[in-house]
Parts: sequence; C-alpha cells; structure tokens
Amino acid sequence: MTNKKVATEPNDLGKYFVELANAGDVDGLVALYEPDAVLAFPPGNLATGHAEIRKVYEQFVAAAPVLEPGRLHPALVSGDLALTAATLTNGDVTVEIARRQPDGSWLWVLDQPVFQA
Repeated sequence: MTNKKVATEPNDLGKYFVELANAGDVDGLVALYEPDAVLAFPPGNLATGHAEIRKVYEQFVAAAPVLEPGRLHPALVSGDLALTAATLTNGDVTVEIARRQPDGSWLWVLDQPVFQA
C-alpha cells in the first residue's frame, strides 16, 4: 500500500507522517525522506538511507500505533533548508531538517523524532 504524499511546504511532512503511520503505509513513510537521510529512532539508534529507515518503520507500524497530530511549530526556512518541529500530545518534541527538492517539494534529510535535551 503506497500513498505517496508530495510536501509542498516543509510542515506538510509532519502532517503526512501521522496520516501514513496511522494507515500502516511503510512505503509512504520512507518516501518522506531523501535517499540518504538519517533517522534517529528509536532513541539511541541511527538509521541511514531508505533501506535502514524502512526496517525501522516496518517494526514501528507492526506495533499498530495510533498517532495523534501534535502542535506543529512554524517552519524556519533558509533557502532550500527548513527546520521543522512539533510538540507531540505526550509532550515529546520532534526536530527535523527538510530540503527543498528540484521539483519544489520537500523531503526530510535529518529526523530526530524524540528530541531529548
């Protein structure tokens, strides 16, 4: 099941993540990232590239989590880079860096879904 979402704004990525995760769409989740992106999840682990990110999300959706959209913070955009962040309903904070693609869409390059100070 693939429901490729095209992010026309950096914060679209966070919205689409919740939709795709709740639908169990691993392919859709992986498509939110650049091919060589780095995902820091679960905390203490790094997944680099689509193949490793796919493994993380296969395990994640197998647990059938029900995600609630958190509060998206305004994206901080400088040229083709954007810092995105959200406060989740449990109080955790996510922090990501997205890059504008040649077609004008956005993909995550770095993703720290559970930021711990």
